[in-house]
Amino acid sequence: MRNFMLAVRPILGGLSRLSLYIAGIGIIAMTLIVGWQVFGRYILNDSPSWSEPLSLYLMSWFIMLGAAVGVRESVHLGLDIVRYVMPPVIQKTMDLVSLGLIVLFGIGMAYYSTLLAIGTWSATIPVLGWPGGTDFFPMIVGGAMISLFALERFVDVVVGIEVAADVLVQEAA
Repeated sequence: MRNFMLAVRPILGGLSRLSLYIAGIGIIAMTLIVGWQVFGRYILNDSPSWSEPLSLYLMSWFIMLGAAVGVRESVHLGLDIVRYVMPPVIQKTMDLVSLGLIVLFGIGMAYYSTLLAIGTWSATIPVLGWPGGTDFFPMIVGGAMISLFALERFVDVVVGIEVAADVLVQEAA
């Protein structure tokens, strides 16, 4: 399992990096769209109607992609004070429970978002003309990636691989 994880890590790292770049491009695009909306409203006195729904859609993407990368890099919010005072065996158990719950959360988010997308597909987003189900694509992809990255960290804990600052450090058994 350790060799498999070491082989898969570059692929997941590339996916994480790609997600971060897409999220960054989304933030830039949203900033430009909102800037255009403000310019249109106050200078041209003709605000584009598509700018707000499109910027919200882009925001959904970069939030979900950023959250997935945060799970992989372990920079999400956590209260570790209780964990640090526990013996190592309890710490490992707490990590496994936490990561297992994150995996289940991501799976649930992807599954139920898929159901919502299917259920709202026949509706149309008025200004954009897209099917209503497209609103849930960021949650589907984000949930799947959150699960994938949390599962990666779960297996790392199980096999005793610690990832710190993008350098693999194998724990002494």
